[in-house]
Amino acid sequence: MSNISVFLPMRKGSQRVKNKNIRDFSGVVGGLTYIKLSQLLEVKEITTIIVSTDDEKVKEIAKSFNSNKIVIDDRPSNLASSNTSTDDLIKYVPSIINKGAVLWTHVTSPFIDSSAYSQAIKCYFNNLNNNDSLMSVTEIQKFIWNESGPITYDSNKEKWPRTQTLSLLYEINSGIFLADIEIYKNEQNRIGKNPFFFKLDSKTALDIDWEDDFDIAEALWSKQYG
Repeated sequence: MSNISVFLPMRKGSQRVKNKNIRDFSGVVGGLTYIKLSQLLEVKEITTIIVSTDDEKVKEIAKSFNSNKIVIDDRPSNLASSNTSTDDLIKYVPSIINKGAVLWTHVTSPFIDSSAYSQAIKCYFNNLNNNDSLMSVTEIQKFIWNESGPITYDSNKEKWPRTQTLSLLYEINSGIFLADIEIYKNEQNRIGKNPFFFKLDSKTALDIDWEDDFDIAEALWSKQYG
């Protein structure tokens, strides 16, 4: 098994959820950052956890683990604004990771735990003969339309089919991306042309992007972990 480096990006501040990375989460001091680093440190397959941030508080939380697995990357200011695109960060990754596989994840997915990461890593390596990368997805089997009409069923055949007969769609939930660094270098992408779909249920895949998401996640966390 090759080296696996986690790329964990965290920009200071948040436009939609204030201080979402560092504020207390369901009574956990250090919040989502502390939870995610704790989860990642439990994954034995991971070689290095690169915390890429311009937030001094995030750096403090990371240093508090006193782990040589955690490496702090002082994110350049030109890559730490609200205008920084994911594509810009993808191009940046090869400057700090030069070999092995890259596992890109986010602190805003607190229910993706160590066992889920380990399972994803196993799936990635077991399927390299057929797939060049891995991304986590959530199945959608609902009545989905676009401007032209239904896209998960044929209304000419059946106007309201049973839900279980609808076509499956897959939402990229941004929880896990796993690919060799050569894909970043050669394709400037965090997945290749033929990624393995690593399926997560909607709770595990919950991504905190809005204040309501934060509240829902806290309630679910308290129910699960007390």
